Amino acid sequence: MRIGLVAGETSGDILGAGLIAAIAQQYPDAVFEGVAGPLMLAAGCDQWEPAESLAVFGLVEPLANLPRLLRLRKNLVDRWTASPPDVFVGIDAPDFNLGLEKRLHKVGVKTVHYVSPSIWAWRSGRIKTVKAAVDRVLCILPFEKALYDAVNVDAIFVGHPKADSTPVDSDVQATRQALGIDADEVVAILPGSRSSEIKRLGEIFTAAAVKIAESRPGIRFVTPIATPALRPAIEAQVNASGLADQFVLLDGDSQRAMIAADVVLLASGTAALESALLSKPTVAAYRVGRLTRAIAMQTSMKKMTHFTLPNLLTETPLVPEFMQDAARPDAIAEELIDLLDNPDRVRNIADRFARLRTELAQNTDQRAADAVIELAKQ
Repeated sequence: MRIGLVAGETSGDILGAGLIAAIAQQYPDAVFEGVAGPLMLAAGCDQWEPAESLAVFGLVEPLANLPRLLRLRKNLVDRWTASPPDVFVGIDAPDFNLGLEKRLHKVGVKTVHYVSPSIWAWRSGRIKTVKAAVDRVLCILPFEKALYDAVNVDAIFVGHPKADSTPVDSDVQATRQALGIDADEVVAILPGSRSSEIKRLGEIFTAAAVKIAESRPGIRFVTPIATPALRPAIEAQVNASGLADQFVLLDGDSQRAMIAADVVLLASGTAALESALLSKPTVAAYRVGRLTRAIAMQTSMKKMTHFTLPNLLTETPLVPEFMQDAARPDAIAEELIDLLDNPDRVRNIADRFARLRTELAQNTDQRAADAVIELAKQ
């Protein structure tokens, strides 16, 4: 069995490596080839091009790299057309992979797209592009399958990989002790992983911490710093708040920070799902620039009533959201204090989040492997 693969980011590399390992268990002689990250390479993939070559961000950088990316896509099409794999799997990176899948599909290569584009959030018209490009979609969110079923696209829910890797039980007190936190109440504050998020949310989050500390002088705050480049800005914001003695700043390790906490305040994003999978009551906030906001309001996002992923996955929204002008320190602090003061509310949220983890933990690598193997054998 020969399988072509293209992954474009770290998350895709993780999925790709898990997929390769699960397929190789059933087919030890299977051959894997394509655009791969270091984990996929270590799992046994023949790396034609490093996954980092697809990792371009912002508005200008993708345009500057467009000629190179188009050449790469053409080379992949030519190579796999001349020697077709049994199946091709594009892992996320929809702007690159859907075009590649469409061309391979036209020449008779069976194609799979692993991780559905966010058609439920914006650019909903891409579902037509997906339908024209792939034989099968592997969905990591349960509600996505119904969207594809409605337009007769073969889609399989394989579960969410984070749910498989998140610990079911965690020792809060041991984690606090390891972090040097001696407090009865702890709030994890995650202002984001981009400098723009730190700029827009960091001072709001530290101001909310000040308001909480006014009535709870013994409380402590823990903030994981996503990258070393963000540390100076975050340290400056914490120092300006006057709460430096009550903050613990970590180099990365967001999971440990959330495990140590009673409640979590974060920038809406993938961290919100991780927090929910750890059964942590969570408050989310987000601010974007005016141009980004205006563009978003021209897409299907304007129809969305909630933005954090956990709120899209539970019957009742459980993560209070403070978006744009609503992201004010006093309002955020009030919500966090209410959670700290209401153990019954916290328990109900934690119980539902625990069930959510069970719903999403489906042994993703194995389910994805089975779906790919089944298609390859057709």
